[in-house]
Amino acid sequence: MAGGWARDGAVNEQIDASIEDELKRLQARRGPMGESAEFCVECDEPIPEARRVAIPGVKLCIECQKARDARPQLRGGINRRGSKDSQLK
Repeated sequence: MAGGWARDGAVNEQIDASIEDELKRLQARRGPMGESAEFCVECDEPIPEARRVAIPGVKLCIECQKARDARPQLRGGINRRGSKDSQLK
């Protein structure tokens, strides 16, 4: 599959390495842990009991969590392809 000076299977190795890096990044992101807060840490509104039971360790109300999730997330990473298309993101 690979051409030029790359050895056979180099493209697949790059894809596998990229997937492995992304999985490690996702595993490093931990969800909420510990005891759930009764009141949102940002707006001080009460957090419904159903949410506290469903998500152990939750600290934000639904509205504050929606606002946080809507923020753009900058992702750094290694561009293994090196093509112009992959740099236009």
